[in-house]
Amino acid sequence: MRKTRRARNASIRKNLITISDKTSPITERYRTIRTNIQYSFPYGEKLHTLVVTSPGVGEGKSTTTANLAVVYANFGQKVLIIDADMRKPTLDKIFSLEKQVGLSTLLGTNIHAEECIQESLEKNLFVMTSGPKPPNPAELLGSKRLEEVINELKISYDIILFDTPPLTAVTDAQILASKVDATVMVVSEKLTKKTNFQTAKHLLELVNANVLGVVYNASKEDENQGYYYYGS
Repeated sequence: MRKTRRARNASIRKNLITISDKTSPITERYRTIRTNIQYSFPYGEKLHTLVVTSPGVGEGKSTTTANLAVVYANFGQKVLIIDADMRKPTLDKIFSLEKQVGLSTLLGTNIHAEECIQESLEKNLFVMTSGPKPPNPAELLGSKRLEEVINELKISYDIILFDTPPLTAVTDAQILASKVDATVMVVSEKLTKKTNFQTAKHLLELVNANVLGVVYNASKEDENQGYYYYGS
């Protein structure tokens, strides 16, 4: 059963600080991360597609992707956020949306991309959920169809953000990182092991991914669990 607009709004505000508290220090840090990402990209070139990933699970990549999408949208850009984690999707829950039709539907059929996109309650922000879990996520992400879809969507959106599975778990993020303009990796002070980070970095290097930098999540020195960006 579809949630009412009020219920959706309450759920989204609970999940996303960039919507629930636009003046908070953490929201301002997300704005700073957005700016730093933009300035990490070569001058004169347009950053159109961005993968946000992490070495392992629970390190904050989905929350980071969603909040970045919000601050990009608040900046006046038309934003599409895509849940490319077709194994353990999260964005449908974060944005309180249906996932019956989504990325897996788009890549596995001839359906038009716009039929798989839902409006969020935030102005300028659109969401493509994961869709039903397919038997072959990595094969779908490595398909020619995905490249066609990305080129089609770039015409309609200023920036497209992809939330992916962790790098050390499956090959999905590695495959997608090879097809987009840039990649940002989210690491957690509490959870990310040095060996996992080094492995993740190596996996991205193997596919010549354009890694712009790292978002450092949950600093013990900050009671508000801040987010900081470090360019590569």
